[in-house]
Amino acid sequence: MFPKTRLSVYNIFPLKFELQPAEVVLLSRNDSDTGLRVFSSIEHYKLGIVRAAFTRGNSPFRYIPAYNVSLFLSANEADVNEALQNHFPAGLVLPSAVSDEESDDELRVAFDFDGVIGDDSAEKVFQQEGMEAFYESESAKSDTAIASGPLGDLFRKLGNLRQLEDEREEQDPGYRRFLKTAIVTARSAPAHRRVITTLRDWNITVDETHFLGGVDKGRILKTLRPHIFFDDQRHPHLDSAQEFTPSVHIPFGISAEK
Repeated sequence: MFPKTRLSVYNIFPLKFELQPAEVVLLSRNDSDTGLRVFSSIEHYKLGIVRAAFTRGNSPFRYIPAYNVSLFLSANEADVNEALQNHFPAGLVLPSAVSDEESDDELRVAFDFDGVIGDDSAEKVFQQEGMEAFYESESAKSDTAIASGPLGDLFRKLGNLRQLEDEREEQDPGYRRFLKTAIVTARSAPAHRRVITTLRDWNITVDETHFLGGVDKGRILKTLRPHIFFDDQRHPHLDSAQEFTPSVHIPFGISAEK
């Protein structure tokens, strides 16, 4: 999912190891013999991954808390569903033919809002009662932050990383930021206000926010070119996204029940 240039996040704070903000841990159904070959590849490509668990066919999601994992990515749909059912942050990696640009030294991460960053309470109103009821409900709750969704904790931690980069930028005016975050949501005015209220309540700033109101998300992602995009609706949103970005399905809440 992430080429080696994305793992350069390890080098953002080389003199402050205690502030190391991110780590990749390999959780694998393979056995340790196969793992030896995997680690050889990791060393060859200088990926900086040093922790791993090899469970020899058993589902590795059980070790999410032990390794303090903020996001479990897998192409195994059963593992992802079981992880989410156990309230762990997880996503299903979808096939993608998108190639990474080696000269691109940023990490751009894009999120849908409802059912991903936030919970699915607003989505339930929309799907069960219709668009008019959704707008009435969201207008009434415009000053109330939405509850955290399956990737809410990850989103907050990326916000903390952004603050660390703010500090680095203050110390070094020539510093070039590594992380850029975006929200790409089907919401539109006036339902946009609750997104902004939530960001303010969580004290998080994002680089771009797109309130599409029915516009095909693929058209935005083609320009934004995120290195990973998270959405709880595979059809139609992730269908249109896969051509332009590596995509992850979050099969959570009412959208997963359809």
